[in-house]
Amino acid sequence: MRAAMAAAEVGDDVYGEDPTINLLERRAAEVFGREAALFVPTGTMGNQIALRLLTQPGQEIICESRAHILDWEMATVAVFSGCLLRTVATESGTLTWRDIEPVIYGRGNFRAATGAIELENTANLAGGRITPLAVMDEICANAKERKLGVHLDGARIFNAATALGIDVKTLTRGFDTVMFCLSKGLCAPVGSMLVGSGEMMDQARIYRKALGGGMRQAGILAAAGLIALEQMPARLHQDHSNAQLLAEALSNIEGVSIDPSTVETNIVIFRITGAYSPADLVARLKARGILASTLGPSSIRLVTHHDVSRADCVTAAEALTEEVEALSAARV
Repeated sequence: MRAAMAAAEVGDDVYGEDPTINLLERRAAEVFGREAALFVPTGTMGNQIALRLLTQPGQEIICESRAHILDWEMATVAVFSGCLLRTVATESGTLTWRDIEPVIYGRGNFRAATGAIELENTANLAGGRITPLAVMDEICANAKERKLGVHLDGARIFNAATALGIDVKTLTRGFDTVMFCLSKGLCAPVGSMLVGSGEMMDQARIYRKALGGGMRQAGILAAAGLIALEQMPARLHQDHSNAQLLAEALSNIEGVSIDPSTVETNIVIFRITGAYSPADLVARLKARGILASTLGPSSIRLVTHHDVSRADCVTAAEALTEEVEALSAARV
């Protein structure tokens, strides 16, 4: 990727003159079966542009209670789109039509009307859980009948497609807009894509500029993005296998709670049941060269990726066992 970035042919993308950006956008549109695509610096920007496209100020957007757009995107949906998020809590962290239908509101004198529905596949804070194709198709079909737009936060949609054995074009076919990250499992250093109709992407380009996402010789980023898009999905199954290894190891550690059957892709979230904080364990792991993150008062997240080998995961599992045992003994 670094060699491709150094050799990239570039131009001014704000004027549509960067050939490498243009190629990446054409390829993303083709892969997802859409008319057009837009390169954006971050997944957050892609999500927020899409929600602006699908709503009017004063409306509600339905999402799951652990959605990235709720907790990790700085309330931008309120500031930029003038909308409220109507959250729905589910046990799995993924939505079905049965979850969504009761909170759809029409135009009235007291309540904000529903403007759009947002799904996340895979669901990050639900531990990388997958929403199956049939579930998404049902939601999209019913939303269309209600004349509601549907956006997919597909930051890790290639992980879902890999696990399900379905291409992303088929998996995302019902959505008005789809955002996916070139970073994360696809390994590019920077960048995400938004795909949709040609008309929507023309307007999205204007919103991107308004958010400060218009870049000049951005082809150096697109060069890495092309490798991410074309080559990296083929290796995602390795990350899933490594995540399962970690989950199985964690399930055998006293003081840790995890159900390995819920680890479907490359994210492992486990709960600490001992008398110490997740921050204590994360700090001890960092001292051993293992990076993890805390999630709330009792949980920790691990993510497998290209730069973490099978051997690295075995080492991490051993370190987790040792450090949990050490912290548990210290509290006795």
